[in-house]
Amino acid sequence: MNETSEKHSIERVDLRGVKVYPFTDADALIDYADANKGILVAINAEKILNANETTLPIINNNIAYCDGAGAVMAARQKGANPQKIAGCELWLKIVGRFYDKDRTFYFIGATPEVHAATIERLQADFPGIQIAGHRDGYLRSPEERAALIDDVARTKPDFVFVAMGSPTQEILMGDMLKRHKAVYQGLGGSYDVYTGKVQRAPQWWLDHNLEAAYRLIRQPKRIKRNIKYVRYLWWLLWKKF
Repeated sequence: MNETSEKHSIERVDLRGVKVYPFTDADALIDYADANKGILVAINAEKILNANETTLPIINNNIAYCDGAGAVMAARQKGANPQKIAGCELWLKIVGRFYDKDRTFYFIGATPEVHAATIERLQADFPGIQIAGHRDGYLRSPEERAALIDDVARTKPDFVFVAMGSPTQEILMGDMLKRHKAVYQGLGGSYDVYTGKVQRAPQWWLDHNLEAAYRLIRQPKRIKRNIKYVRYLWWLLWKKF
């Protein structure tokens, strides 16, 4: 996809090279993705900080949206007014809108146990859902990875969800998109949340954009990973976006 395609008809916001669509709600994002196809990339402070020559083309040639409060604040400094759209909720809204409209889905990711529980719950929550294919997130060889891409191209699902963590999931979706046009979404650990293996932050923390702080309190070892956010905070405070 190139910069002049229909996909880029909505003006994006440039956050230090990461180009984000300032969607105002999940429904607007879903409508746009369904019409344009491509990879939905959740953008937060970490993705902006870690953007590199591998991930940046995938982000900027697809549909990046604000998944974190840091991305929302940066975009608002640039004059846009996006809303935070949580990726772990977005995929279920997509399934809920289209599962009974003759659309097909492909689910990839998580451990074998969590993956199996995810498929079981999806079939219970969305009776009649058409699952074109699915498999866990452990691709043990280049041959298994190639076989997965071949299967997605063969079954031609309308929506593909990949829960493998960044940047692995974005790179895989980029390779899949070359073979089959669909709506793809990277989900990180969303299957763990959906099946109850991992609990999200309580609603108060979510409402006050403090989900990252809650995770840090619950998992103090994350402090090393979070040190880099000091640089992001400096960018925000001094309006360096």
